[in-house]
Amino acid sequence: LTNAVKYTSENGQVTLQVRADAEQGRIRFSVMDNGIGIAPGDLKRLFQPFVQVDSALNRLYEGTGLGLALVQKLTDMHGGSVEVESEIGNGSRFTVNIPWGKDLIAQQESIEAGGEPPPSVISAKSRAPSGQDPDGSLVLLAEDNMANILTIGEYLEVHGHKLVNAHDGLEAIQLTKEMNPDIILMDIQMPALDGLEAIRRLRSDPRFESTPIIALTALAMPGDRERCLEAGANEYLSKPVSLKELDRIIRSLTKRET
Repeated sequence: LTNAVKYTSENGQVTLQVRADAEQGRIRFSVMDNGIGIAPGDLKRLFQPFVQVDSALNRLYEGTGLGLALVQKLTDMHGGSVEVESEIGNGSRFTVNIPWGKDLIAQQESIEAGGEPPPSVISAKSRAPSGQDPDGSLVLLAEDNMANILTIGEYLEVHGHKLVNAHDGLEAIQLTKEMNPDIILMDIQMPALDGLEAIRRLRSDPRFESTPIIALTALAMPGDRERCLEAGANEYLSKPVSLKELDRIIRSLTKRET
């Protein structure tokens, strides 16, 4: 929807259509616009991370080039598919199909029964790393927001780092003990155990006294930086995080310069 509005003129039209197919057990979301459209040669590149189709509008509305890549990732995780139809000057239609009803229930029952989860629902921490540099850091990302996991994770992996994800403070401590990461990115607001307490517990363990930790928070309040550093963090960043700056700090703290 954001892209449709961005690339459609002020007097244009954007439509969201939602349909359920009970027989096939799928739900379909379609976003249609009559905006600038996309050239056929650019369609296959749309869902690649950090790729933006070159146009005057893209240069005007600069972004990360991650929006559609995240749509593809999230859809894949739900066992769905993404389709796109577009014509230069006549607009575009993006359609997301995801399973629901009986298919989804059967999928959940399989997991609860101890079966192997299908690729669509495997945790983000199980993703096969891509584009890794043998000199890249093993980064533990403690974060419970899936959009942030995908955005930060995709960027770091593309830039050579290896990534493992924890969804709360307790899991962050457990994975740190199991994997001994080179650096930890710790979200402060998390369920089960918040980031500040997780940092304190890690610092109380002699094995992780000097492991670099970067504290991340979406609710930047006065005194937050001081509290994070006092708990034992090496650095503090407020969200939305500059991915380029995050990569620079990771390399600086782990002494892995580009």
